[in-house]
Amino acid sequence: MNRFKIGLVALIAVALTGCGAGQISQMATQEPAVNGNKVTINNVALRDIRMQAVQTGDYLQPGRTVDLVLVAVNQSPDVADRLVGVTSDIGTVTVSGDARLPAGGMLFIGTPEGAKVAPGPLGSSNAAKATVALAKPITNGLTYNFTFNFEKAGQASVLVPISAGLGPQPA
Repeated sequence: MNRFKIGLVALIAVALTGCGAGQISQMATQEPAVNGNKVTINNVALRDIRMQAVQTGDYLQPGRTVDLVLVAVNQSPDVADRLVGVTSDIGTVTVSGDARLPAGGMLFIGTPEGAKVAPGPLGSSNAAKATVALAKPITNGLTYNFTFNFEKAGQASVLVPISAGLGPQPA
């Protein structure tokens, strides 16, 4: 009888241990808590991509400009890159400033939420500005297609949301 109980306990233990086998840990797939989207183009990782604008009506109307905000990280330790251009079907995107992406460094487009200047060591990061002159109405809750083109990494498209930012919202 003792052999039967020991065998039954061993069988239950093996069955329960197998229940979790092969499953992905929740922490292994957890996404960062940021407002924007992300995309990776070869060695260039674009993170927290979003348009920054306060919306007071149903839509942000054509003729208005909104800021494009993101962080580009060059994951190559020895090959520098440069943002050549950004296009979108909602309007013309203008990039100004130093759009070079140092090897192993970062490129800040716009200013991250809550910061007065782009963070990071001076030698390994650059800052630029990108604005979108709207040709079509846009609204919160939807995403809009943008294509990013880098000199060496190439290009990729990503859907970009609107973020109102941290400032006080209109009443």
